[in-house]
Amino acid sequence: MDLGELVAAHRTAVVTMELERGVVGDLAGIPALADAAASRGTLAACGRLVAGARAAGVGVVHAVAEWRADRAGTTFNTPLLRALRDVPGQILAGTAAVDLIPELGDCSGDLRSIRHHGLGPFTGTDLEELLRASAVDTVVACGVSLNVGVLDLCLCAADLGFEVVVPRDAVVGVPVEYGDAVVRHSLAPVATLTDVDALLAVWGAVGDPGG
Repeated sequence: MDLGELVAAHRTAVVTMELERGVVGDLAGIPALADAAASRGTLAACGRLVAGARAAGVGVVHAVAEWRADRAGTTFNTPLLRALRDVPGQILAGTAAVDLIPELGDCSGDLRSIRHHGLGPFTGTDLEELLRASAVDTVVACGVSLNVGVLDLCLCAADLGFEVVVPRDAVVGVPVEYGDAVVRHSLAPVATLTDVDALLAVWGAVGDPGG
């Protein structure tokens, strides 16, 4: 399918995955992931992507995770979640750790989907309903990480009947070489691969988060 048709503004939403200060920002619980996202330029690319989307009238939905301080309502049933459970301040509701990273600019007009459990943004959340209510059938996925969250986002979106588009410069995993392999071997069969510049060109947007 032609990229311009696939990501036309009326049918498309950018879904960011866990671009929170407590995940990839200054309060990150997994420093290696935050370092990879910063050094690879992923955070800046995500900022350009969402700014361009807003300017073009493309919806933006931030899929974020947060836990209660007492951890009520969250099941720690995987090694990853158990490892993060006892990190002080890890994505606690009402704290700065769940704020969106500054690279995303002014997010006041964007939608948010909050999850309290699990590994991906669709299961047990309102994300699908938010997208359906906006008549979205193409999801542009960005954020972290290719190890688990972004992979889950893309697979679930495809299972639910959405077209999926992944700008390769706006996603990352650790090690970064592994993330690149996930894009090539796991996401390529289920998503249209592109980059931020190509999407901004289609949308006729510059993509300056401060603009």
